[in-house]
Amino acid sequence: MKIELIPVTRDNWEDCLNLKVSTEQNRFVPSAAVSLAKPYIKPDGDLVEYLPFAIYDGETMVGFIMHAFEKQTVDMYWINGFFIDEQHQGKGYGKAALAEMIRWIAAHSPQAREVRLTVYPENQRARSLYLNFGFKLTGDFHGEEEVLVFPLS
Repeated sequence: MKIELIPVTRDNWEDCLNLKVSTEQNRFVPSAAVSLAKPYIKPDGDLVEYLPFAIYDGETMVGFIMHAFEKQTVDMYWINGFFIDEQHQGKGYGKAALAEMIRWIAAHSPQAREVRLTVYPENQRARSLYLNFGFKLTGDFHGEEEVLVFPLS
């Protein structure tokens, strides 16, 4: 497995829209279409920038992940809209993509001290992935979702 994060562009956005999660997982993660709208709508404010990536294993798109951040900060570096297509789950892509996204953030934002994400407490599969990876619960919530943090330094 060689995971690569490739920016979503006019060349691959339609393939991204075909990525799906299981019916039970739909309530835990936005569709790629919703995530792809965020860079233009800016629901988290005008200072937040969004970078959507397709997750590839070789030539095969296996998932989606987005990085949201505020450049002038050390603690506003987020992973959101992250999911692996239902046909590719259980193969280690989630852990590999998470590691690659964290490496990417650290390399491109040396001022970042931590990476944050949110997860619904009842989404045990994702929650276990994040906690086993080294994310820690902050005790904070964003709506119904728990906020987790991964230290970069």
